[in-house]
Amino acid sequence: MLKAVILIGGPQKGTRFRPLSFEVPKPLFPVAGVPMIQHHIEACAQVPGMQEILLIGFYQPDEPLTQFLEAAQQEFNLPVRYLQEFAPLGTGGGLYHFRDQILAGSPEAFFVLNADVCSDFPLSAMLEAHRRQRHPFLLLGTTANRTQSLNYGCIVENPQTHEVLHYVEKPSTFISDIINCGIYLFSPEALKPLRDVFQRNQQDGQFFLSAREDSPGLWPGAGTIRLEQDVFSALAGQGQIYVHLTDGIWSQIKSAGSALYASRLYLSRYQDTHPERLAKHTPGGPWIRGNVYIHPTAKVAPSAVLGPNVSIGKGVTVGEGVRLRESIVLHGATLQEHTCVLHSIVGWGSTVGRWARVEGTPNDPNPNDPRARMDSESLFKDGKLLPAITILGCRVRIPAEVLILNSIVLPHKELSRSFTNQIIL
Repeated sequence: MLKAVILIGGPQKGTRFRPLSFEVPKPLFPVAGVPMIQHHIEACAQVPGMQEILLIGFYQPDEPLTQFLEAAQQEFNLPVRYLQEFAPLGTGGGLYHFRDQILAGSPEAFFVLNADVCSDFPLSAMLEAHRRQRHPFLLLGTTANRTQSLNYGCIVENPQTHEVLHYVEKPSTFISDIINCGIYLFSPEALKPLRDVFQRNQQDGQFFLSAREDSPGLWPGAGTIRLEQDVFSALAGQGQIYVHLTDGIWSQIKSAGSALYASRLYLSRYQDTHPERLAKHTPGGPWIRGNVYIHPTAKVAPSAVLGPNVSIGKGVTVGEGVRLRESIVLHGATLQEHTCVLHSIVGWGSTVGRWARVEGTPNDPNPNDPRARMDSESLFKDGKLLPAITILGCRVRIPAEVLILNSIVLPHKELSRSFTNQIIL
């Protein structure tokens, strides 16, 4: 028996994903036509012996999240439940807080997946490696170049046994080109080190408690556990943590630009995993170039040219002569005749006027470096907005015959002219 836990975070996270995370929780943002965490759930549901999938986070269980959980349970015929933290507890605190729920039914092991990663999720290969050599912690690792590895958790392994000898989260100098993918397989005994961290946090908080007469008896920070710093770094080299290396697709989804790149990776995977999701060129239909997802309810004019790497959401209207490339068009948006949308995300219910051009600048990994990863840099440098993809928030109206280039437009704005390299508040 197996279980899976998906860590979805909370509204205090995902600030780099704004303004898109204003409308839906970041884990439900559509990537390649389906909510981000549906890719995780699909991968978990395909593992033989999977009995339950748990989502842990600090989001309020609002209507979109509830509807998604109900639809996922029906589609995959698996219990999919949401466990809400009483406070943000870090990457490990939720696992320890809900340990009884995770261990109910005595699972052999349980997967732990961060919601903000894009991957082909080699979970069956990880399970095989775990069963060959059982240890409390198995981490999925991949490679990055020397410079970009500093932005991730770095792993030093024994190349013969694959034991993790040293782990440093976002080091200041080069440690290793093997990085943590944020996808794990834990044995039930992996929760014991989390208990040790929790107890140590309580002891460290005794001074805090003694200084307050109105203290309820539990230090508020005791439940916050960081898997990477508090557990992996502390236990590395003690024969408890091992790494399984993958050369498959992997990317973080921290910003809107990285969501567009992840959409491209997933659309390319659909060739093998979900060919039915990819649009095909048919007589009398729009011209399809490369991998394109079109929701069945979308209305696309026959003279439109779509692709490569385009995702069109529910109820979208695409007019005659529209050109779409490397873009995501979200629920209910309208692209009027002869608009051109390149390297952009068009928000829910937004309208782009006739002959308008909405264009961004891609921030893709270096195609000449197989170890290159997506950069999640700041929006600004030296006080100036860096060129990046263009984002139109919810219900934005773009007039006819204007250019919106490398800009971010916050929700409910009605523009009257062109903008370049601007954040329109």
